[in-house]
Amino acid sequence: MALRNLLQNYCKGVMLQNQIYQTNLPSIFWGCNHKQVRYKRQNNKHWLPKWRGFRRLKMIKVELPDFEELEKNKHLSPEEMRSKMKEKGLAPGRPWMERPFEISSTGDIFEPYVPPEGDGKASAISKEGAKQSAEMVSKKSKSWLAFRKIRQFDEDFAHQEFLRGAEEIYLNVHKAVAANDKHLLRTLVTERAYPEVIYNMKYKTIHWKFLESVEPPKVVHARCTNVITKENIFAQVTCRFFTKQILAVYDRFGRLSHGSEVISKDVLEYVVFEKHLANEYGVWRVHAKIIPPWLTRENDTPRTFVAAANY
Repeated sequence: MALRNLLQNYCKGVMLQNQIYQTNLPSIFWGCNHKQVRYKRQNNKHWLPKWRGFRRLKMIKVELPDFEELEKNKHLSPEEMRSKMKEKGLAPGRPWMERPFEISSTGDIFEPYVPPEGDGKASAISKEGAKQSAEMVSKKSKSWLAFRKIRQFDEDFAHQEFLRGAEEIYLNVHKAVAANDKHLLRTLVTERAYPEVIYNMKYKTIHWKFLESVEPPKVVHARCTNVITKENIFAQVTCRFFTKQILAVYDRFGRLSHGSEVISKDVLEYVVFEKHLANEYGVWRVHAKIIPPWLTRENDTPRTFVAAANY
């Protein structure tokens, strides 16, 4: 009895013909009768005949294609192929491919606004300032027609509310760029403006801060147009922002490549906002920025390099 308990606690068995035999016995027990340590396997399988139908439904029969028949059908004419598919109850394939697509933004600025030369520097009392005001009044007729078109789709559209929302979007775009938040940028800018906004932003550290508005923002241009159909209408509104900002851009090595974190500058920008009016859930988003041709571009901070030695 003690020998049997020792064997059961020490050794493990293998399955042979629904019986377990001990195989890893020490050499001192080789002469013993193996039937003393043999025991039958207990059947613990959970099986009930009433669930046989449900177990059969778990198996899905997959009909594999007949590859020999497919090789033969390659040489059939379109009429023969159509009749063969009709015999099997299959719809004939179409010769073209149709894929649904959504036009949520336009690809360019239609009738872009041309900023007057010297804007932001000429006073309203001076001769240049008075000339600019007269030109803006003469160009406002088409803009008022565009506002009337916008109100047909958005009855609550108002200049002041739109300007407050446009300024908020304008600031949020700059904050998202500084924080490198690309998910937020996709909701604030259109598909056309997104590549331009994130261009050359990789491996850059951007410090941006909004200080104040030198002049309140104002709407200077508005246009509406249809795409593909007359009912698919887009609206573009150009806003003028004259603000004071701080911008500093560092490269991946921490070197200052543009701007300064101490010196603030006056920034004059013409930002185009676009909305898909035909879409009930359309929102205003940044579409582009108009850069006047007379604006002189400031030179970036000069970069220094170490010349490679010639071997």
